Amino acid sequence: MTGGRDGQVELRDIEIFLALAEELHFGRTAERLRVSQARVSQSIKQQERRIGAALFERTSRSVRLTPLGERLRDRLAAGYGEIMAALDEAAAAARGQVGTLTIGTLGPHHPGIAAVLDLFRQRHPQCELRIREILPTDPFSGLRAGRIDIGLLWLPIREPDLAVGPDVYSEELVLTVAADHPLASRVQVAMEDLGDYPVVYPEGPIPEYVWEAHTPSVTPAGRPIRRGVPVSTLEEALTAIGGGSAVSPVGLYSVASRLRQDLTFVPITDGPILRYAPVWRSASETPLVRAFVQAARDARTPGQPTRSRGQDLGTGGDREGARR
Repeated sequence: MTGGRDGQVELRDIEIFLALAEELHFGRTAERLRVSQARVSQSIKQQERRIGAALFERTSRSVRLTPLGERLRDRLAAGYGEIMAALDEAAAAARGQVGTLTIGTLGPHHPGIAAVLDLFRQRHPQCELRIREILPTDPFSGLRAGRIDIGLLWLPIREPDLAVGPDVYSEELVLTVAADHPLASRVQVAMEDLGDYPVVYPEGPIPEYVWEAHTPSVTPAGRPIRRGVPVSTLEEALTAIGGGSAVSPVGLYSVASRLRQDLTFVPITDGPILRYAPVWRSASETPLVRAFVQAARDARTPGQPTRSRGQDLGTGGDREGARR
């Protein structure tokens, strides 16, 4: 079948043939495809000349497929459907609607990005979202290795190969100490108190400036905050803290999922507030990545749901509840 130059088949001629094979009426076919009836007749005649046989039987009253036309219709219909599906899929992918997007989070932070995930899924139902955990001590390796497309990481991020999107949520830190630690009986503490005890520190490739936003190296008065036990994971940190080897600020999302009998969580009056944003490789920005960042921009909130420092931690009048 041809209607194009140099004997090449054009998709439009295939479309005309299949439409006429379904409508069996030149006028309806022309109306359906929004072309002239003469264009339909010309295309069919060109196809029949190339093949060397009639594809339709025409009378003044009816149009019918010949046996050859029926066989050609059956073969072309399947191929045409595959072609159109491929084109539709490519167009959808260009709009960021299909494929797989892997999101990395720092442990139990799903509540912080739930609104973003919901909005993205509503906009792009054909895209599969996969959630993977990022170790706080190694925030960038998964991104750079391509295992993660977007990481939700606390700021600041000053890496030349990584791009940073809008703030999505924020998180308070509370001081985590052993249940029998001298600070466990306090209603609240200040960052200056960290100068009196060793703190856990990350054993991993996390840059110093990133960790400094979480646990500063000095108190507000300038006293050094001593490094105690090196840890690679949050579980290692909590185990060390529970054993009395060190203390550490810990985010509220992690606290909520890891209440333990050997730990107490004490509000920090002047503690850091971590701000989280999507981070991705600049050289690997895809339509899906852009679509997720746009969803983050549209769904973002100023911070986490309102809560006072120490709420739900058993502080104040319920010290027993804090030792969970």
